[in-house]
Amino acid sequence: MPDLFDSIHLGAISAPNRILMAPLTRGRADRDAVPTPVMAEYYAQRASAGLIITEATGISRQGLGWPFAPGLWSAEQVTGWKPVTQAVHEAGGRIVAQLWHMGRQVHSSVTGEQPVSSSATTSPGKVHSYDGRQPYEQARALDLDDLPGVIDSYARATENALAAGFDGVQIHAANGYLIDQFLRDGANLRTDLYGGSVENRIRLLDEVTQRVISVAGADRTAVRLSPNGESQGVDDSDPHAVFVPAARRLSELGIAFLELREPGPDGSFGKTDVPRLSPAIRQVFTRALVVNSDYFTRDAAQAALDSGVADAVSFGRAFLANPDLPERLRTGAPLNDSDMASWYSQGREGYVDYPVLRSQEAA
Repeated sequence: MPDLFDSIHLGAISAPNRILMAPLTRGRADRDAVPTPVMAEYYAQRASAGLIITEATGISRQGLGWPFAPGLWSAEQVTGWKPVTQAVHEAGGRIVAQLWHMGRQVHSSVTGEQPVSSSATTSPGKVHSYDGRQPYEQARALDLDDLPGVIDSYARATENALAAGFDGVQIHAANGYLIDQFLRDGANLRTDLYGGSVENRIRLLDEVTQRVISVAGADRTAVRLSPNGESQGVDDSDPHAVFVPAARRLSELGIAFLELREPGPDGSFGKTDVPRLSPAIRQVFTRALVVNSDYFTRDAAQAALDSGVADAVSFGRAFLANPDLPERLRTGAPLNDSDMASWYSQGREGYVDYPVLRSQEAA
């Protein structure tokens, strides 16, 4: 069985280890979704990851409702991302951009328009906005005439990511966002070619992935799924029936890797009692499979590799406070605790000021 510190090919990307940095929203861009200089420092600090997957990054103003999150739809955003990718590469790292359309999870006070989704539904709870927490708004169901434009936005964001120097892209199809809203029957109430049957609900994921592949190549295209229970109000009556065929189709398309976010019943950031589908997905997805959620120790991550299900593990919150996480896992050094209050705040505090082993040992 492979070791966490063995190299791995993720499509065209040669990663020196199997400890990936999962996408982590941090809210350090400006109001125009342009990356700021401190983001280059943050990502470069974490360049020892086998691969960095960026925080979720908007493909369009319509799809990006998180305050101070970055985008990839404008020339200014491309310019803002270039120092980030350059800094990561100069530090010896590899980085891909995660492409995000939030669907019904946005608020008009941020985007300037009514949210859109697979169907005219409303998320439960409240949304983050520049004006604090507000109730979600009812989404407008995307018309058939709207969907080519959404798919074009994914292609344009991919072109921009490559122009900004990224090594590839990951399509965010998880966590109750737009593509997940099409995949799951709890949010997709359509009766046309994009609703009803599993084949129809997978259609948007399929078309987006094909279009992104046409720009970046299959070997630089990845996808993230959350084949589990409820996520931000989005659920499915039979997850196995939709996510296993979806994974099979992605394998047929030859994507570089598939990442699965699978919190268990004891998950510390999103719990589900639905059995993990990664073993079933492993049977149909023949390329690199990455597992994610609640991995904090070397032993837990190595066990995922030893099981034969996973080829690599993406660490999320452990990377927040431990820019040198691979070295800490290798040596068994203790991990820094992250400050949740600064996860989504602006500025350097709780972002680029966590100590690395060398500085701690010197102190």
